[in-house]
Amino acid sequence: MERVKVYVNNQPNKIGTGIYAEEIMRLNPLLPVEEEGRLGDPLLRENFIQRVYVLYRWKQLLIEGLTPSNLTRFHARHKLIIMSHENYLDLGKLLSNVTKYNVDEIGERYVQQLMKTLKKVASRKNHVNVLQHIQGYLKKELSADDKAELCELVERYRQGEVPLIVPLTLLKHHFRKTPDPYIEDSYYMSPYPQELSLTNEL
Repeated sequence: MERVKVYVNNQPNKIGTGIYAEEIMRLNPLLPVEEEGRLGDPLLRENFIQRVYVLYRWKQLLIEGLTPSNLTRFHARHKLIIMSHENYLDLGKLLSNVTKYNVDEIGERYVQQLMKTLKKVASRKNHVNVLQHIQGYLKKELSADDKAELCELVERYRQGEVPLIVPLTLLKHHFRKTPDPYIEDSYYMSPYPQELSLTNEL
């Protein structure tokens, strides 16, 4: 992908891209790509796998046939994931003009912007914002003690004392008891198979 030696006047400079990698990325601009060595970093690994699954779901959507309604639902289901990377409002504005006549054009612009947005590694600060946003869906259901426990775990995550999986697990527990259609439909808390255990190290 990068830092391939290019010789200028017999002097190597790590400024190049491998020929095969360059062609693959040119022909597949949406394809998540990452250097093998960098996948040892938990944040980069989770980011890469997350993008793989988002692109997979997009391709499944295209197989079903793109419509304004299923494009809008696709965005709604990924909105919290997008929030953990960057502001989602620009993508939402793009979809506000979608019709059955321009859905293919809007869809192409949407997925390009989506995959570009997801390249930015989700920050701890943004995850905290999303977790607090999700908490809002439980404000009428939780007791004072449950709210305090949840707030404490989110704060401990913000301080780097516990991994992301800890507040997520507690949120899942509460939503099993009091389901919410929007949260249940969202991919944020289950963006890929649980057995990958990627959020254990975030």
